[in-house]
Amino acid sequence: MPVFFLIIACALWGLSFPLLKVLNLEQAARLPAASSLFLASWLQFARFGFAAVLVLPFVIRQRGLSKLEIRQGLILAFWGGLAMWLQADALAYTEASTSAFLTGAYCVFIPLWTSFRHRAHPGSRVIIATLMVLIGGAVLSGIRPDHLSLGRGEVETLGAALLFAFQILTLENPKYATNRGLPVSFMMFLGVTVLFIPITLSTAPSLQACFMPGASLPAVLLVSCLTVFCSVGAYLLMNTWQPRVSATEAGLIYTSEPAFTAIYVLFLPVILGKWAGLEYANEKVSISMIVGGVLILAANVIMQWKPRAAESAP
Repeated sequence: MPVFFLIIACALWGLSFPLLKVLNLEQAARLPAASSLFLASWLQFARFGFAAVLVLPFVIRQRGLSKLEIRQGLILAFWGGLAMWLQADALAYTEASTSAFLTGAYCVFIPLWTSFRHRAHPGSRVIIATLMVLIGGAVLSGIRPDHLSLGRGEVETLGAALLFAFQILTLENPKYATNRGLPVSFMMFLGVTVLFIPITLSTAPSLQACFMPGASLPAVLLVSCLTVFCSVGAYLLMNTWQPRVSATEAGLIYTSEPAFTAIYVLFLPVILGKWAGLEYANEKVSISMIVGGVLILAANVIMQWKPRAAESAP
């Protein structure tokens, strides 16, 4: 059951790429002088501020938050908020396919960190599944060795992947095992919002400029979709169900997100582009898309295929 809901979370996250792409095109057309750091900061503030408002009534019905829920939510806000900020800014300096592949590096960082912390070998199954995910991500994204260079976008994306790894590890911490997903998510949303108030103000050319990115109907609706599906929906599922699996397993499950994105970009770009009055072409089915998706799916099947005897062994 946890695996199913985490895959649903990946399906919701997969929507973020075409939505963000259209939002970037729309804002670039209206605000050509705005910096990528300012737009990325404003997006985090607007997206998660709206998410906190949507979730607040349900948190009140649950009669408050515990100290551990507040603490975990704020830690998730720090790691996740900075990771998404770096990732959003990186897209202005590198290709989306390169960013998608490098972001998946957290599936390597997590078992490496876990092995270092416990001074234990990660196991052949984890190594094989991780390699399959990396190869599948590279094939799915169309990465070639001669096209991979470490510029600002690539370095920022690797930094985001490292921060995402610590976000995933925070949900594995056993001292937070009794925390409820809804209050934790609310504190995460609120924490990201507060974190990006000073960052947005410091990167804005003026106070008035802070209102410009959302000053259009397409921008409002796109941010609303990102909030409802990719923030509230996806993170509620993640924060509720991920603690029931290991961080290494969760990291590999999350790498299915590019496979969902590959499906969405076959038909959503034209629909969203026409709706926003922009030109955004659909992508086409390719052999690399099929091969990459199959490798990622097979890696997750390997991680889920656990002999009963191995589970009951001390």
